Amino acid sequence: MQQETIAAIATPPGEGGIAIIRVSGSEAIAKVGAIFKPRIKDRALNQLHGYQMILGWIVDDQGQPIDECLLAVMRKPHSYTAEDTVEIHCHGGVLAARQCLEQVLGQGIREAYPGEFT
Repeated sequence: MQQETIAAIATPPGEGGIAIIRVSGSEAIAKVGAIFKPRIKDRALNQLHGYQMILGWIVDDQGQPIDECLLAVMRKPHSYTAEDTVEIHCHGGVLAARQCLEQVLGQGIREAYPGEFT
């Protein structure tokens, strides 16, 4: 079992309607929650049960929106990695996905090596 919280873009690069960024590890929910502003103000990422989704925005250091996203929470041990996992479903294409990933990595999460999720 991995010790670090890791993240990577899980969808193929290029044009597409939706891009998915997968974040997995013990700090996934807390760290992604720090850069997520839910659309419904009294909901928080850490309040979700496994296999629930929430709509909101990934925000930058100043709280400005980067992209509107759906986030899915999968709680350990019932996830692909058997660890807490968050999937960020953002707009497709290279720019939005990369900007969202940069915000995740800015929380001290390490970018996954190729094939590390598998």
